Amino acid sequence: MKAIGYSKSLPITDSAALIDIELPQPVASGRDLLVKIKAIAVNPVDTKVRLRAAPKDGEYKVLGWDAVGEVVAVGEAVTLFKPGDAVYYAGDLTRPGSNAEYQLVDERIVGHKPKRLSDSEAAALPLTTITAWELLFEHLQIKQLSDTAVAPSDEVILVVGAAGGVGSILLQLARTLTGATIIATASRESSQAWVKKLGAHHVVDHTQPLAPQVEALGVGQVTHVASLNDSAAYLDSYIELLKPFGRIALIDDPEELDATKIKPKSLSLHFEFMFARSMHNANDMHEQGRLLDRVADLIEQERIATTVGKHLGPINAANLRAAHAELEAGRSIGKIVLEGF
Repeated sequence: MKAIGYSKSLPITDSAALIDIELPQPVASGRDLLVKIKAIAVNPVDTKVRLRAAPKDGEYKVLGWDAVGEVVAVGEAVTLFKPGDAVYYAGDLTRPGSNAEYQLVDERIVGHKPKRLSDSEAAALPLTTITAWELLFEHLQIKQLSDTAVAPSDEVILVVGAAGGVGSILLQLARTLTGATIIATASRESSQAWVKKLGAHHVVDHTQPLAPQVEALGVGQVTHVASLNDSAAYLDSYIELLKPFGRIALIDDPEELDATKIKPKSLSLHFEFMFARSMHNANDMHEQGRLLDRVADLIEQERIATTVGKHLGPINAANLRAAHAELEAGRSIGKIVLEGF
């Protein structure tokens, strides 16, 4: 089968950073589905793994943790899917990724692809959707209200780095399923327009001091922070803005973070890592499949939209190198997708 991989951790400017290769087609067993890949999305985790995790000598590593495809075979223990099903999922960080024509994935972390979206539109969603859902409802414990009656609440959530992939779906989930007041950060005119479109009630500029801007909105104290980038740089601002017993959840990897600073307000600090369930074979792995199906229902109801920012064409090494380069530059809006081999 066709695949894109790498044998050495190299800068994305090197033509060997990602190359077109041929690999044996995998075989499904146990609870695995064999999926024929139709579309993928690229995430910051792809670039991080490429730079930090070199494969063994003589081997290739295949990245990719967003996929849409068709189930073509199932393992003997599979009960949730059958050949012919259209699926979407983010996969497992410990297994070969979706930058290949075929991929094995545990059925418990797979959802049914939203019917009203194209393959590339659906591919933009899984990893960021799982991340945003777990961050909002499991870590921050924002009150989730009924699908049909979302009433204003006294919760105020600050979303830092809101124009990226996770922020783009998090804003929609928060606006659709909660009554919280949503404050998003964005600096460029294009990114400010993007976050307003996706559900932010207010927008502040993260290149300027946050506290005066948020306080000027007159919406009350912040109760929750979704910190999607540069968490160490903003920690003092979060502490200043948050009410006592407020919650901070982050997804980035700060080299240093002085958690003792949050003690005077009795704040809580949470790390969201959506691969934790699959990496450790958690008893509730199936929750990821369930939430993907829940979001698919919201999409069918036209209450949630895709977060595609750019379509880079077919799945090949050259286009994936371009996607990695754009993510490493840190200026992408929404998700980058590729489709077909």
